[in-house]
Amino acid sequence: MSKRARRRSIPEAGKDNSIWKKGIFKWVQWPQPGQFFDYQTVFYMAFLLAFGMVMLYSASSYTASLRYGNAAHWVLRQLFFAGLGIVGMILFSLVDYHLWIKHASIIYSLSILLCIYVLIAGHSSHGQARWIAIGGFTIQPSEIAKVAIILFFSCMFVKLGDRINEPLAGTKIMFGFLALPVGLVAKSNLSTAVIIFGIWFVMLMVASRNVKDFAAIILMMLVGIALFITFASYRSDRVKIWQHPERYEKGYQTLQGLYAIGSGGIFGKGLGEGMQKKFVPEAQNDMIFSLICEELGIFGAVILIILFILLLSRLLFIARHAADMQGSYIAIGAMAQIAIQVFLNIAVVTNTIPNTGITLPFISYGGSALIILMCEIGIVLNVSRGINFYA
Repeated sequence: MSKRARRRSIPEAGKDNSIWKKGIFKWVQWPQPGQFFDYQTVFYMAFLLAFGMVMLYSASSYTASLRYGNAAHWVLRQLFFAGLGIVGMILFSLVDYHLWIKHASIIYSLSILLCIYVLIAGHSSHGQARWIAIGGFTIQPSEIAKVAIILFFSCMFVKLGDRINEPLAGTKIMFGFLALPVGLVAKSNLSTAVIIFGIWFVMLMVASRNVKDFAAIILMMLVGIALFITFASYRSDRVKIWQHPERYEKGYQTLQGLYAIGSGGIFGKGLGEGMQKKFVPEAQNDMIFSLICEELGIFGAVILIILFILLLSRLLFIARHAADMQGSYIAIGAMAQIAIQVFLNIAVVTNTIPNTGITLPFISYGGSALIILMCEIGIVLNVSRGINFYA
């Protein structure tokens, strides 16, 4: 975090920019003349969304026509979700992020309760109960848990201060506050649990200088993953399919995705000209990157990766220049979440790691995941408003 950045404490947050002096409205901050706002983050995110809409239509039009008689079925729904996400992003960018820090424990507890509820009475899809059905929509509590972990540990690390560098301090925090949400999410979605763990670990690396703890934590994570795979037959089967997808019926999706990647070449077959969309199951979700490679080639895939890198670089910029460490940790957590998801999705599609249900941020079809992620970006944008290079 830059020393030039202006610092502020929680009691002072939102005081100058609020429209009311009492209640929750005191945390509302209207834009002020000369106030910094990271428009580049908005631009890169908007570009990714637009790119995703085009590729989503191309990838899903064939299947949507067969299932619903409307080639634009999924892209229209995605546009609706994106619209809600934009509204959420704007609203969250106007609310002082210290409000969420102040109530981080409540948000954390709520996410735990939702994760427990989904295991008891969750909505099932593809054999896994990961959603809560509300009306005609479904919400994934694990997506809320990602944001809750970022906010909770942004507060926790600041409160601990230098004590975080004490031997095994980070490990104790993990067992005290991280093991429960990770364990609950891992029951139905191991890959999302790994993402939550990865977010926390990146934030801890920024907060702590105790390198020895990191090795111990990585070892425990690997042991935990091995145990989850060993005691769940369908997870161990995924490892076998990953090693030899051609030998198993469930390796069909992986093989079709690899065929799509391999047939794209350098510049691809052309937008909308891909043939594997007829064969890749759920092409609009986890496997959309393979269709991007087929239609736009390696060139299009590299452009997409560069866009993600540019977005991540802006989140890192905000983290480095945030007004306080809490804002810095929030930006780091959001950056870690997007980076880990992009890495895991591309690794799955290219069969570098076993197949798991990881979507590509802003690109894959998704309702609650897209809305929550855009609201999270809104919180980061509010962090950027506290940057003051002239103080």
